[in-house]
Amino acid sequence: MSTPAASRTDRPRILTGDTPTGRLHLGHWVGSVENRVNLQEKYDCYFLLANMHAFTTRADSPADIRQDTIEIVKDWLAAGIDPEKSTVVLQTEVPAIAELTWFFAMLIPFNRVMRNPTLKTEIDSKGLGDHYSFGFPMYAVGQCADILAFRPELVPVGEDQVAHIEMCREVARRFNVLYCGVDSKVEDEEFVKEGGVFPIPAALVGKTGRLIGTDGVQKMSKSLGNAIFLSDSPKQVKKKLGQIYTGRQSLDEPGDISNALFEYVRIFIKDQGRVKELEERYSKGDNIGDGHIKVEVAEAINELLEPMRERRAELEGPDGDEKVIEIIRTGTARANEVAEETLAMAKESMKLDFFARELKAK
Repeated sequence: MSTPAASRTDRPRILTGDTPTGRLHLGHWVGSVENRVNLQEKYDCYFLLANMHAFTTRADSPADIRQDTIEIVKDWLAAGIDPEKSTVVLQTEVPAIAELTWFFAMLIPFNRVMRNPTLKTEIDSKGLGDHYSFGFPMYAVGQCADILAFRPELVPVGEDQVAHIEMCREVARRFNVLYCGVDSKVEDEEFVKEGGVFPIPAALVGKTGRLIGTDGVQKMSKSLGNAIFLSDSPKQVKKKLGQIYTGRQSLDEPGDISNALFEYVRIFIKDQGRVKELEERYSKGDNIGDGHIKVEVAEAINELLEPMRERRAELEGPDGDEKVIEIIRTGTARANEVAEETLAMAKESMKLDFFARELKAK
């Protein structure tokens, strides 16, 4: 079997992505996106737009999902994702993913899917109760296919997604053992060498697995209204930071540097000497208030976001959406070469290779 041009690289491969539910925020940046920007210099990176997964809870909003898909690519590009170095992939235009989802569904017991803690958390946080579609738990299986279709070694994710990656690893092992004859006792790193189709991908968590939102309590989230977006203006950033409540009453009162505000200090102020100084003065009650610290943090965040705002502004013109769609089209064409190769390898292992097929996209 020939290797497609898109997959000929000496660099290890990475696959990660986002479900288009709206604009990206600082939690996405520190949890995963910053990692992606840095990793694209050394890895063969595939970044997936999981727009089909968005339909599991928003099937009645196709126009919104379409626009959110475009907007999230603008955020990626603004953040520093380079389509010349990385491949942007539209999930719904990679049919191999849907086919692999079906095959993988046969390898995972239903109760294993429903025990996935990330899935259970989403059911609770979105208030779905027992009224979610059949496709909602199915997306957990689909996420395994999203990843394994590209046979990556690493999956950069936020801390809350690690459970999904573990299920993906289970699926890869099960497939390799059942259909490729690999010994189940083989070390994860040796599965492909021993004849398996799929490597056992590892989760790569960003430097901050979970960023607290501006409410000071919950994880940063658009739905909770506690998010600072990558596209927010300097004034919006300053206003939102002002909402963080620490409970401190006086400049002379010793403060708790484990509060949400100081999480932002340690993450976004780059001068570690200044961070230490702020921690010492705040913890001693040395005439420094929350307001002053919030101003410094806002300045640091705006310094981070300003180049992103400039890059995003270039995509906001009348032809901005078309530019984004062309980037998606080009990347997805490259991605389909790899995904189709993976599917052919999987079907050969499953004795389903009755004849060859060729995928053509216009």
